[in-house]
Order: sequence, then structure tokens, then C-alpha cells
Amino acid sequence: MKKGAVKALFIRNIWDENQVLRQILGICSLLAVTNQLTNSLVMGIGLIFAVALSSLTISALRNYIPHRVRMIAQTLIIAAWVILFDIILKAVLPDISRALGPYVGLIITNCIIMGRAEAFAQMNPPLESLLDGVFAGLGYTIVLVIIAFVRELLGFGTILGVDVNFIGFETWTIMVMPPAAFFLVGVMIWIVNNVVARKQAGGGKRG
Repeated sequence: MKKGAVKALFIRNIWDENQVLRQILGICSLLAVTNQLTNSLVMGIGLIFAVALSSLTISALRNYIPHRVRMIAQTLIIAAWVILFDIILKAVLPDISRALGPYVGLIITNCIIMGRAEAFAQMNPPLESLLDGVFAGLGYTIVLVIIAFVRELLGFGTILGVDVNFIGFETWTIMVMPPAAFFLVGVMIWIVNNVVARKQAGGGKRG
């Protein structure tokens, strides 16, 4: 795979077709886990792990899975990788696993994974599908981390659990509640879409 193709795949998943900000996918988990940065990082890693390896597996098997049962097969493959990540998380980071509760298992239902399977892995070679999965998961994780950073800082006065509230500002209770995540992701979607619209308008004028 050429370097230019990898770069294009990266830019498309991180910015042009970001799964959260442009495709509006994966919102439910984003609302649930972004009140603490640590939880968001682990959830992001879990999604990268699941979407990348699911895309790789689905791509490698795409010519052997009957078309009429492909979605059932894809769901089974996704579930297997998510369960593996959940087992590893429980063994390595049990406290975080307990804090995330059922949300790790619910990665199986994340629209991003099935979306990349149907839109890309089902039609492209394994290596490209693996990279597409990594970059799609990374785009999702970046949004998670930004929102979690703001919510934890303003809601708890901490970053990664470390107290950084040296000036003693009053923390905002609303920031640790799901509506804050909904508001923040809405603002991010608005900013990104405005930037994209202005670039497209500028390109049209030059043309």
C-alpha cells in the first residue's frame, strides 16, 4: 500500500469522514464514558482494537462468507474481538473494567464497527481494512479524549485523576452528567461542519 494512499485514508477517517463529527456515529458511548479521561482512553483503545481486528478478519474472509448471512457473520466476528478485549481489560485493569461496567461489552453494538465492515472491509484487502479500522477508531478516540478532558477538568477539577484545581475554581456539576457531553459534541460538530463548509465555499470561488 502506497504512502499517499495511507495518508489519504488517515485524513479521511480523522477529519473528512470522522465517525462522530461527520458521520454522527458512536454517540451513545460518547455520552456515557467521557466524564473521566482515563475511562475515555480505555474505551477508545477498545474500539480501535475491535474495529481494526474486526475489519481485518472480515476482509480476509469476505470471499468465503455467503452474502445473505454476511451481517450475522460480521456481528459474530465483532463480538469475538470485543469479548477478547473485555477479558484482557478485566485481567490487566480490573478497576477501570468495573468503572466502565457494561459499556465495554456494548462496543459490539457500536455503529462505527459495523459501518466500517459494510462500507470498507467487505470490499477492500485486509491490510487496507486494518488501517481503515485503526484510523476510524483513532478519529473516534480523539473526539472522546477532547470531550473527556473538558468534562473532567471542569466537572472534577482533575486530569487523569490528578487534582489540577490549584486556584480553587468552583467545579460544574453539569459537566459530569451526560447532557454536558451532548452539548460539547454538538459544539464540535458545528465547528467542524462550519470549517468544512467555508473551505468548500472558498474552493468554489477560486474555481
